[in-house]
Amino acid sequence: MATIDIIESASDAAIADWFAQRLAAALDRAQGEIAVTVPGGSTPFPILSALAEAPLDWSRVAVWPGDDRIVEEAHPASNVGRVRERLEPVGATIVPLTPEARPPHFALAWLGMGGDGHIASLFPNTDPRVDDAQAVRTLTPDPLPPEAPFDRITLTLPALLDSDEIVFVIRGADKRAVFEDAAAGRSDLPVARLLGAATQKVTCFT
Repeated sequence: MATIDIIESASDAAIADWFAQRLAAALDRAQGEIAVTVPGGSTPFPILSALAEAPLDWSRVAVWPGDDRIVEEAHPASNVGRVRERLEPVGATIVPLTPEARPPHFALAWLGMGGDGHIASLFPNTDPRVDDAQAVRTLTPDPLPPEAPFDRITLTLPALLDSDEIVFVIRGADKRAVFEDAAAGRSDLPVARLLGAATQKVTCFT
């Protein structure tokens, strides 16, 4: 079970500063490029906009979406398109998810979580496994979220766990309760399976 550090009431700017420090340290340790994975949804993009202002060597940072809706990149629901808008202008390499993709080891895996305990696009109905032989899967959430009724492509649990550090940004008391139940082993939701298998440090901003 992972050691989990919960940081309460952090602003978007404070979270962006935390990420910038972590990325700077990872770049100092690495000889070449580092890779990170970031979530979609509404929560991360103000943080990403603030993070883009950090004076990092973005040319050595490859950014992977943890999941995406299977839509054209120009579509408003595309995660990779929105990430590209924010981080490509500062020099980061943005890597779209494809079924043939071979995810690298991530310096940092940043995740969100839904109220049903899903992470990336690993919804409860998809029965994600920590021993999944595939790093990337295409799937259909059931039920489809009404705000984003699209098939998905997602990193699997082993791909997300292949990281130096995991961080969550979770907003709202209901979601925090789901996360705390998962962290305590009181559920079998996708987030609980990830936390149960994690051996690296996990930070959760609420």
